[in-house]
Amino acid sequence: MNVKRTAEIYKEIQQTICHILEEADGSGKFTEIGWEKEIGSGITCVMQNGSIIEKAGVNFSNVQGNFNANMAKLLGENASTFAATGISSIIHSGNPFVPTIHLNMRYFKLDNGSSWFGGGIDLTPAYVNLDETRLFHQTIKDICDRFDIGFYPEWKTWADDYFYLPHRQETRGIGGIFFDRIHPSDQNDFEKMLKLTAELASIYPVIYSQLIKNNGHKNYTEAQKKWQKIRRGRYVEFNLIYDRGTKFGLETEGNTESIMVSLPTEVEWVYQYHPEPGSLEAQTLEFLKKGIAWV
Repeated sequence: MNVKRTAEIYKEIQQTICHILEEADGSGKFTEIGWEKEIGSGITCVMQNGSIIEKAGVNFSNVQGNFNANMAKLLGENASTFAATGISSIIHSGNPFVPTIHLNMRYFKLDNGSSWFGGGIDLTPAYVNLDETRLFHQTIKDICDRFDIGFYPEWKTWADDYFYLPHRQETRGIGGIFFDRIHPSDQNDFEKMLKLTAELASIYPVIYSQLIKNNGHKNYTEAQKKWQKIRRGRYVEFNLIYDRGTKFGLETEGNTESIMVSLPTEVEWVYQYHPEPGSLEAQTLEFLKKGIAWV
């Protein structure tokens, strides 16, 4: 029952996200692709080559099936069957001054009696704007505080640790929140977490619409576009090496195109690239560290 109701709410939010993002972009439209596999079904909505949004994916899935050994290793659980539903999205702008943004909210239920929520929302700018960074964190904190004042500080630290590339010794961006394995203690606790994840998912396109309004029409140089592509390379490294959602989706034989829709269209890797000291690019690197108190 809880999985079905959660799926209905997440599916509705998916449609709202797409509508808001289409309005914000001005010309881009989402293509909706439904998919069905033995483990369940989902809807992938994709926008490509909009006025501001270069590529956006908004995924919804509702799956169930047998719990295999690989899943047991990833999740640290023993069970026979599982059910899971979630909504996820990543948006890449064509303009280097509009950040990449990511959202994931999910609910798992196993036949061993264990169930939990997980998710996160984080921002990855090519150029860090301190005012926008602080507003982003304050917005997320305000939502979390309405449910539990301990959520934001704990989940902000969790995001700093999770969205981190140890081989680069830098965070993926300016963070946000990340949480996993939040087990509802009873039905009231379940309702609280469902409402919280729904509110976070609903604010996601509103945040991005403002970022588009602020930065979407700024002029940029070829060098700034190249820097954006280099930073996207770090994003790809994280998604393919560390991201739990990517790993779980592939292990459960999910829809491959939907899983990989998170990747940007254009990326560059430049051997031993170092920005000029004192440049905006070098300043951005200074903020890609754990433990910065944005609010």
